[in-house]
Amino acid sequence: MTTLKEKYTTEIIPKLKETFNYTNGFQVPKLEKIVLNMGLGEAVQNPKIIESAAQELALIAGQKPVVTRAKKPIANFKIRADLPIGCKVTLRREKMYDFFERLVNIALPRVRDFKGVSAKAFDGRGNYSLGITEHIIFPEIDYDKTDSIKGLNVTVVTTAKTDEEGREFLRYLGMPFKN
Repeated sequence: MTTLKEKYTTEIIPKLKETFNYTNGFQVPKLEKIVLNMGLGEAVQNPKIIESAAQELALIAGQKPVVTRAKKPIANFKIRADLPIGCKVTLRREKMYDFFERLVNIALPRVRDFKGVSAKAFDGRGNYSLGITEHIIFPEIDYDKTDSIKGLNVTVVTTAKTDEEGREFLRYLGMPFKN
């Protein structure tokens, strides 16, 4: 079992039960999944960028990503239907906890002038979304071998019912929110 999952079962569940007066252990929020997404608009001009993005996302996530394709044609952006425009990966169970721990403890502190992440990026149901502008903050990525710096969206899906429950849950897990 990962150290974060052990911390969740031994420390975080009792704290959350005390804070929100949960009567049942199943009411306590938990991580459901983490979705990593790279939208690559420049893939229209350079189709090889999808392959490199998929390889780099596989290094970051430890799991092979799925190439996403355009559903509709958009003439203004020169996008045809079924054209590859990004890649995504969904992490669950052990890989999810490993990624979250690496994100919070290793990758986010490597961001230049990092003061914390916004506490307002919740969706109303306890799920948190985070945009990373440079994917090279992850130590798995070799800066010399990357062809371009890409952005990355991270969505942390929890079983929390409200934003304040989700915020407190992620704070206990170690997410560095701004004050």
